[in-house]
Amino acid sequence: MDEVTLESPLDMHLHLRDGDMLAVVAPLSAADFAGAVVMPNLVPPVDTLAALMAYRARIAAACDTTRFSPWLTLFFRAYGYDELAAARSQIIGVKLYPEGVTTNSAAGVRDLHGIDATLAHLEALGIPLLVHGETHGFVMDREREFLPVFRRLARQFPRLTIVMEHITTREAVELLGEYDNLHATITLHHLLITLDDVAGGLLQPHLFCKPIAKRPEDREALLRIALDGHPRVMFGSDSAPHPRSAKEAAGCAAGVFSAPVALPALVELFASHNALPALQRFVSDNAQAIYRVTPPVRRITLARAPWRVPDQYGAVVPFGAGTSMAWQVVART
Repeated sequence: MDEVTLESPLDMHLHLRDGDMLAVVAPLSAADFAGAVVMPNLVPPVDTLAALMAYRARIAAACDTTRFSPWLTLFFRAYGYDELAAARSQIIGVKLYPEGVTTNSAAGVRDLHGIDATLAHLEALGIPLLVHGETHGFVMDREREFLPVFRRLARQFPRLTIVMEHITTREAVELLGEYDNLHATITLHHLLITLDDVAGGLLQPHLFCKPIAKRPEDREALLRIALDGHPRVMFGSDSAPHPRSAKEAAGCAAGVFSAPVALPALVELFASHNALPALQRFVSDNAQAIYRVTPPVRRITLARAPWRVPDQYGAVVPFGAGTSMAWQVVART
């Protein structure tokens, strides 16, 4: 097959940032995706309805939101029932960050046992909980150490839709089989790279992310469940732009910017495994069912035609910068 058309592809975990960065990156996602779940970890975080509506307006000013639905999230804190009820129609979920675990998460949750009142409100209102599931332990073990938290939440709040964001380990994949209310997003880069690609030779700062890439067996588990079209797994790029000056620096910022190459790379990956029929489920159908959303009707057609990934978009270096990709977008309708 030398051409494939995806119906309303979705990115269910996306960082659009703000200000000048928003103006650069938002149009790139809006070009290839019909919708995206936008993360709230700005400075200050998006944790009120007023802040969320203002952010929505800034996104709309940066890109055409009639053809691209930015589904916004609130940053987790202690919310009252009435506060969440008032925001319900404007949000797709609430994003929980453990305190200090990743970029702009200093205002995150310190006590994971003191959040149950807010979780009960989310469950009652049918608002999904999105979770960056890492501890502050040894970097390769942080996701595995967080899995008991997911187990507790899944058992205690069985009607709460819980999304384990950007899973990276074999154990997280296995956990999906234990509870029907657990779901997961998987990134492009975690389907392609391991820690060896990041730090096995010269350090590759543009591949450094949180959660960090893991072992080959972890990547294989992620790839297997994505290629199989598991109904509770969906694509979420975790595309997280930082200026080149913040990546190629001491104290390298965590984040991989993959938005402009995501669909071509995914098509190439799924085609190489003779699994193109499963790609539609991974990049759209599963997410629509899990979140009960109806995105704008879009058709993105890709063809087998080599192209070179630009070295930069604005001040941001993309995933695969300077390399050749086998597939490219040839039509957007």
